[in-house]
Amino acid sequence: MLLKRTLACAVLLALSGCSEPTNTSDQKEVKSSMNQVNSVVYPETKKGDVVDTYFGENVADPYRWLEDDMSAETADWVKAQNTATFSYLEQIPYRNKLKERLEKLMNYEKIGAPFEEGGYTYFYKNDGLQNQYVLYRSKGDEAPEVFLDPNKFSDDGTTSMSGLSFSKDGSLLAYQVSEGGSDWREIIVIDTHTKEQVEQALVDVKFSGIDWLGNEGFYYSSYDKPKGSELSAKTDQHKVYYHALGTSQDDDRVVFGDSEAQKHRYVGADVTDDGKYLLISASVSTSGNKLFIKDLSKENSDFVTVVGNSDSDTSVIDNDGDTLYLVTNLNAPNKKVVTVNANDPAPENWVDFIPETDNVLNLSKGGDTFFANYMVDAISHVKQYNKQGELIREINLPGVGSARGFRGKKDQSTLYYSFTNYKTPGTTFSFDVSSGESKVYRESAIDFNSNDYTSEQVFYTSKDGTKVPMIITYKTGIKLDGSNPTILYGYGGFNASLTPSFSPVNALWLEQGGVYAVANIRGGGEYGKDWHNAGTKMQKQNVFDDFIAAAEYLKDKKYTSKKRLALRGGSNGGLLVGAVMTQRPDLFQVALPAVGVLDMLRYHTFTAGAGWAYDYGTSEQSKEMFEYIKAYSPLHNVKAGVEYPATMVTTGDHDDRVVPSHSFKFAAELQAKQAGNNPTLIRIETNAGHGAGTPTSKVIDLYADMFGFTLYNMGVKEL
Repeated sequence: MLLKRTLACAVLLALSGCSEPTNTSDQKEVKSSMNQVNSVVYPETKKGDVVDTYFGENVADPYRWLEDDMSAETADWVKAQNTATFSYLEQIPYRNKLKERLEKLMNYEKIGAPFEEGGYTYFYKNDGLQNQYVLYRSKGDEAPEVFLDPNKFSDDGTTSMSGLSFSKDGSLLAYQVSEGGSDWREIIVIDTHTKEQVEQALVDVKFSGIDWLGNEGFYYSSYDKPKGSELSAKTDQHKVYYHALGTSQDDDRVVFGDSEAQKHRYVGADVTDDGKYLLISASVSTSGNKLFIKDLSKENSDFVTVVGNSDSDTSVIDNDGDTLYLVTNLNAPNKKVVTVNANDPAPENWVDFIPETDNVLNLSKGGDTFFANYMVDAISHVKQYNKQGELIREINLPGVGSARGFRGKKDQSTLYYSFTNYKTPGTTFSFDVSSGESKVYRESAIDFNSNDYTSEQVFYTSKDGTKVPMIITYKTGIKLDGSNPTILYGYGGFNASLTPSFSPVNALWLEQGGVYAVANIRGGGEYGKDWHNAGTKMQKQNVFDDFIAAAEYLKDKKYTSKKRLALRGGSNGGLLVGAVMTQRPDLFQVALPAVGVLDMLRYHTFTAGAGWAYDYGTSEQSKEMFEYIKAYSPLHNVKAGVEYPATMVTTGDHDDRVVPSHSFKFAAELQAKQAGNNPTLIRIETNAGHGAGTPTSKVIDLYADMFGFTLYNMGVKEL
């Protein structure tokens, strides 16, 4: 897509291994130990008297003061909550063992697929426990050299590199830098031969790609810097700028987005490979975009409308002169590829190039060919097409899982792709564009035997009769007796698809006999736009029903039991966990909502949150929508006297995507109203954002804490 958005998805991990206590004395010992740790003294959270009125209904918001991320009072609350949380976690007997084992599992060399720029071959590499991946390069048979090391950006590894863009001839590189995980970034330009910075950094850049026009300059996107808190203040009008190399950022001109007619929340720029066309994608929401094109070969040319409304998602992936190749779901919910002449690009002139099928299409290009990566029940099937739209071949993949890559320049004869699934470490393959031959280029160095594990896809029935796929991974031979510690993960939103992918933290869980289940619930993109829409706005309850049905399936089939089941999700998945735990607190033992959207009545008032309205609707648009949203909003459905699962809310104090006040207010409500002994904690990572760029050291600490908490509250006595 022209406007590159990353939805952040969280990595799942858990560790278990241990059996239930087998005799009365063991049970007493565990109960005694748990009561000792469970006696949490929560910080006092004051209540204010703020009341909002929606369509005649008054809604109290007693913790509104926690939305002020600039106040000393909020900072003191964060410190007090972390003190209580870490005091609890420090008493878990195997917390350090989890951390030590995770460090060992993650301590292996990780190398990304190579890519070519300016006569060099570049690749990313992490020696093992480096906080950030290092960019290397080599020329010919020369030994690789360190080209750019983000670990040197800050002492604690919290400053990360978040994107790269090379100029046409590869002599210049522009890259973005994020501090503490913030979406606000700088752009730094260096000479690739000398590695020296060539001009002052561009600042206050947000939700941006970088697209060069030759070597002269590049396009980028940002908002006007908000007044007040840059972490939470609303950002509503995105603009595309052109920066001429060697000039002041103050002189950068707005190319699109400066007028009321061009006002959009997300705007992105792209330049075709031949430098002839500038493409602008403009969106008011995270779904659907307008598309405009400008002929850069003609002086003072105007933008021409390709698609003038936001009813579909459309992008240009390539061009041959005036012929454009577009990927679209306009009248094609599973996407298709069309061609059109750039001089008259309206939809009525589109010609099918790769027609829509029954499966969702993702397209890439390389070696002057196209690769159609179809999702068949969330599993990859890849076909190669030539520039005439003729099928060259179906790619013979090494197994059932996810293939990613098949990208490169038009003149490349060799491309690369990775293959993985939930039990198979990622392997990089080289692919010969002409012959179609794949060869192993680099295998993972992790010490993990995938042959010892089973990964199976099942289909279960949701509340309304819809069949939903779920992939369940576990150690071959486990007993289906309801005793297996199980993590159920889901997302269910924004057309995002959960496809099989290996991670070291999941390996840790599997090694210890844990079950890891991923449900492909509605709201995602696994079955195209219709599957997405079935989990949006006033159909959002379908998402929660699908997740509840997944949990019931795992219990009915004896993979696990209520006492050994944890639900995990991040961002929109944090909303998922929050909604399900307030609707069905009896369903599971542990809840792990991460960086969640939890205050559904006010989410749209922060940062770019209003852009999520395609999925959620807003509390202000109608009485009917307000009532629907309030009925599932996690913050507004915590009830006094209910025993909720053991809960650890996690967030980052610099999260400017889903502001941390969502998590702050939800945790305060849980602590005030929880019945029984289950702990309700919040772990607030300092100098961290929504997840992207989080250093390895913080990842290890987070998951050791998170899954120590999980196992302990499942009744696991020792590892």
